[in-house]
Amino acid sequence: MDRGHAKVLKLSIFSFGFKHGVPVDASVLLDVRFLPNPYWEERLRPLSGRDPEIVSFVVDSEAGARFLSLLEPLLSFIGDQLKAGAKRELRIGIGCTGGRHRSVAVVEALAGMFVGRVDVDVDIFHRDIGKR
Repeated sequence: MDRGHAKVLKLSIFSFGFKHGVPVDASVLLDVRFLPNPYWEERLRPLSGRDPEIVSFVVDSEAGARFLSLLEPLLSFIGDQLKAGAKRELRIGIGCTGGRHRSVAVVEALAGMFVGRVDVDVDIFHRDIGKR
């Protein structure tokens, strides 16, 4: 999976809900249940982390913005170390309670940080987004 002569990292980022089980196939698992929870806002509950209102509530919150600003350099460092070695795949699981709001919004934001880089091939999925 080389693009030219550059080593490419296969980056898979996925959301999940802890109440639906912890995934066992991740390189890194992060728990974002400390972020503001839109579930407790009646008007936001039916939405998902793909909706702008949820992104604003979670990712644009003070805690969300700070978390992402700290996480991006860490994940870049891990990815660079993996690319320098033989392993060029990183699977990151982001979990919240149900896997519908906070984890989805964070996965989408993280993907946006890495999409477009020539040295990273990004794949995302949301394991539990459709579950209630």
